[in-house]
Formats: sequence, C-alpha cells, structure tokens
Amino acid sequence: MLQLTAADGHKFSAFEAGNVNAPRGLVVVQEIFGVNSHIRAVAERLAGFGYRVLAPALFDRVERNVELGYDAEGIAKGRALRDQIPEAQSLLNLEATAAAFGGKPVGIIGYCWGGTLAWLSACKTDKFWAASGWYGAGIAAQKDLTPTCPAQLHFGEIDHSIPLSDIQAIRKAQPGIDVYVYEGAEHGFGCDARASYSRKDWELAELRSLAFFAEHLR
Repeated sequence: MLQLTAADGHKFSAFEAGNVNAPRGLVVVQEIFGVNSHIRAVAERLAGFGYRVLAPALFDRVERNVELGYDAEGIAKGRALRDQIPEAQSLLNLEATAAAFGGKPVGIIGYCWGGTLAWLSACKTDKFWAASGWYGAGIAAQKDLTPTCPAQLHFGEIDHSIPLSDIQAIRKAQPGIDVYVYEGAEHGFGCDARASYSRKDWELAELRSLAFFAEHLR
C-alpha cells in the first residue's frame, strides 16, 4: 500500500500492483465495498497486461481499512460511507493518484460507484488519457458533461439501479462515445464475488476496456 496526499492535504492509501517502471498506468476505482479482495484482484489482473496499477482507498476520508462483503450489511455500510464523502473530495484523491504516475500516460477504470467517478474524472479533471466506466448509476444525472479525454461506458441490460431509459439518455447526450449494453446482464456483472456475475459479459467488457486503453495510453 502506498501513502498518497491529495491537494487538500488528506492522506490516503492506495493498493499498488505491477511494475513501478511500467510505461503506462491505470487507476482502478473501487465499488462501495472498499479496496477489498475483489478490487485488489482486479488491480493485479490488469497489472498483468503491462500496467502499473493503483487502487486508491476513497473511504479513507471517513474510515480507514474498509473491506466490505456483498451482503445486505456490506451494501448498507458502503452506501453510508459513500454518502459522507463529497464528490469533489473523491476527485481530489483520484487526481493525486494520477499524479503518482509521474506524467506517464494513465487511464482510469471504475466499477459501480467507481464507474461514476471514472466518468466524472474524465469530465471534471484533465489528469487522464482515457476513462472506462462500468455500471455507474450516477452517470445519467451528469450525462451532459464534456469529457476531456476519450471515454467508454458499460452497462447491464437488466440492471435494476440503472434503467434502460437512463442509458438511452446517456447515449443521446454523448453520441461521440461508445456506450455498451450487455444483454441479460445485471448490476455488478463484472464482479465474481456477486451473484450477478456473468463471465461472458465480464470477459467482453474487459477485452473492450483493455483494447481502449491500448489505443489511447500512448
């Protein structure tokens, strides 16, 4: 775990994977369950494709060392922690994480809450070369923002927290970006710790994300 400092002086930890001298970097943004074993596994897997990967602990703003499960108790606590952190503070953490790569090309990929934050990082900061957001329920409310870097979005067709009408509105507002919808997939389809996990949809979405980063992180 690295210790990083945001522009407002907040010190937070970030899980690190991969070669520190890798020519490209990725920021992996957590769900509402903290930098738990799943997020660490994601970071390790993506590092295997030649990236240095950092996964910042965004909950350090209110509670450190948070690792939650995917049961009702974990969901309730994760939502409560998330709701205590202003969006602007999370973006400061993500900007500081991007800065830790020392100017090398860096992308951002996020899941659930992190999917929304990946989108906001693409639009409200200028620190990233590319952004991939997976099933971010807060994207529709800020669909009219203008990305400062290439972006792509991934959604499940039957995600009960993100209706198809929201996805259609995002597509209408952002005709220049790829918005993928996975038929029959639910919220969290990319997490093998969830009952909603769909291996085929995860594999395709990750392949698309990796190809996207390979194209833009140069």
